[in-house]
Amino acid sequence: MGERNEAEAVEKTLVPLLKYQNVVAEEEEVEIKREIWIETRKLWRIVGPAIFTRVTTNLIFVITQAFAGHLGELELASISIVNNVIIGFNYSLFIGMATALETLCGQAYGAKKYELFGVYLQRSWIVLFVCSILLLPMYIFASPILKLLGQPDDIAELSGVISLWAIPTHFSFAFFFPINRFLQCQLKNSVIAISSGVALVVHIFVCWLFVYVLKLGVIGTIATANVSWWLNVFILLTYTTCGGCPLTWTGFSTEAFTRLWEFTKLSAYSGIMVCLENWYYRILIVMTGNLENARIDVDSISICMSINGLEMMVPLAFFAGTGVRVANELGAGNGKRARFAMIVSVTQSLITGVLFTVLIIFLLNHISWIFSSSETVLKAVNNLTTLLAFAILLNSVQPVLSGVAVGSGWQSLVAFINLGCYYCIGLPLGFVMGWILKFGVKGIWAGMIFGGTAIQTLILIFITMRCDWEKEAQNARVRVKKWSVPNAKS
Repeated sequence: MGERNEAEAVEKTLVPLLKYQNVVAEEEEVEIKREIWIETRKLWRIVGPAIFTRVTTNLIFVITQAFAGHLGELELASISIVNNVIIGFNYSLFIGMATALETLCGQAYGAKKYELFGVYLQRSWIVLFVCSILLLPMYIFASPILKLLGQPDDIAELSGVISLWAIPTHFSFAFFFPINRFLQCQLKNSVIAISSGVALVVHIFVCWLFVYVLKLGVIGTIATANVSWWLNVFILLTYTTCGGCPLTWTGFSTEAFTRLWEFTKLSAYSGIMVCLENWYYRILIVMTGNLENARIDVDSISICMSINGLEMMVPLAFFAGTGVRVANELGAGNGKRARFAMIVSVTQSLITGVLFTVLIIFLLNHISWIFSSSETVLKAVNNLTTLLAFAILLNSVQPVLSGVAVGSGWQSLVAFINLGCYYCIGLPLGFVMGWILKFGVKGIWAGMIFGGTAIQTLILIFITMRCDWEKEAQNARVRVKKWSVPNAKS
């Protein structure tokens, strides 16, 4: 009897305790959901407009290539080489170098050091403009360079002519990407999206006018890109300097010419990090041009790269959003919030990547027709469907982790990781599978995907999981304080 009373007493004690624990668990679940929703809103405030911006700016190249594709196979191959190799190399370099602003401006925004923004922007303009001058020989001597790389003479000759007409677009990158990052770090993403949308609409009209009305051919298609890119620069520059950024833009400053070497080093590491990755797949186009059936192989892989590049705008928008969110939280000293922002971003990007992979598998036939009406080319594209799906799936994770690196200031570390994975493992494996094992373009691409991108992604996952976020927050505050003092030692 006593034992029964004791059991009842224990039960009476446990029931309220269990109810309390259930209530606590439910409250914690509600709190986690609320935190995820808050972080999602902050993330998509950057990612949403960034997706639109990146899609519209990339569509300028895609539409240019599509117009050229309906002029003929030679025109498509030539403008594909220019877009993916000549312009593509420089495009990725300037994107990479401009991400230095994501680290500096993002962390300064979190620390509320708004006065640093304008100086950072002007330093970036100076560094990138000098860089654009140094890179001019790539455009001027494009034809002999492409011949040296093994491209067929007819493709190399026409590509050389197209490259000369692309020089104004090349210089626009030096101004567009820094101002883009400058506004993005202030969460003024809607302005960038509107500007890009206007430029795309103008581009479509000018393409139609130059190609079908004025009959300017492939030169007309590349000339339209100059108009569109410089219009984009003009709109953003006008907004920034005419009152759109009162806290962060206070006019041109001579301080922009100070500490240029330090800024150049950070920009260079940022550029190398992005370029080693982006150039990796540009090299795929060049390697394909050395195969036996070069014209068809180049056309098919170029179409796949264009589709992959267009879809890539989504994970690259997560790259931007993750970089800004991580930098903001680290700059504010919130290491745990930075980690949480990273987890939310990777998860949502992966879900988006899975959806796009399924869509591409079922719709590739219809999408390919946009770029070419050649049955031979379309059949070659279909043979690459599986590899394209794998590439899209991997790309839904890898750029987001690179965004974590940018927000944290790890550019130099990731640059070395990219060098090892892509160029010491991926390219040699692609060469072996493509030429020695005779798998052709499928072998080259498969080797580069599984030998380079997959391994690099696994390494970034390991580094991110092992990261001490509170220590990174301390490092960010030190970095902001150091850059706040013009004459501080590096």
